[in-house]
Amino acid sequence: MTTTYTSYQMIAGNLTKSLERVSEQPDVARETEYYLANIGNVKTIDDFFADTRLYNYAIKAHGLEDMGYAKAFMRKVLTEGIDSDDAFAKQLTDSRYTDLVESLNFARHGTSATSFDKAQKGVIDKYARQTLEQNAGEENSGVRLALYLARMAPSITTAYGLLADEALAQVTRTLMQMPDEFAASDIDKQAAAIEGAIDIKDFQDPTKLSKMLDRFTTLWELNNSSDPYDPLAVFGSSSGYGISSDLLLSINTLKLGGR
Repeated sequence: MTTTYTSYQMIAGNLTKSLERVSEQPDVARETEYYLANIGNVKTIDDFFADTRLYNYAIKAHGLEDMGYAKAFMRKVLTEGIDSDDAFAKQLTDSRYTDLVESLNFARHGTSATSFDKAQKGVIDKYARQTLEQNAGEENSGVRLALYLARMAPSITTAYGLLADEALAQVTRTLMQMPDEFAASDIDKQAAAIEGAIDIKDFQDPTKLSKMLDRFTTLWELNNSSDPYDPLAVFGSSSGYGISSDLLLSINTLKLGGR
């Protein structure tokens, strides 16, 4: 049986090739071809929501697949953009929403929003990476978490940023060898404990990050080899993240549907 450490190294050791293999999967290739052929025809937010395949592709690419049903919520994110401090996406602690707006910034670019490389190749690259991580998680949740940490590391600047993301919080608890009950303690105390155990700047250092990933995959294997970990506890049903209670509250204030 391949260990978490070995499985992660096999994927990350030649990430370009790993992503190529994912992109060549028939289902991925088919949806990517459709996205490329049609996204340029989308000129408005209404157009985007009218094409379910494009919508599903784009939100999966940004790790938001579990939010697909909340179209009124997603419409508000895209409509308000990110250029003002009080924009809806800016009020959410989850950076995936601002990333989605960056890719499809109708608020800033209007009818030309989908003509940019970030709306086309950028989204395709994100879709392949998301699929790669999901596929890895079907075999080993620890590998998926490690791949996610490697991808998100450049954006980690505070302990609170780690705590705001359940997947990163799980990684952090594993690195610190803290029980899951640690997550129920006071948030400020959690942040202080993290800052005392981990130098946040290490996430920006490729060499130190590599050592951190080695440590995480080794600890994950030790902690979960005889007691299989349930990926749904961290990743949700498919996209990679659970839905926080504050997010559900926000969703419930909006009507479901695309308008």
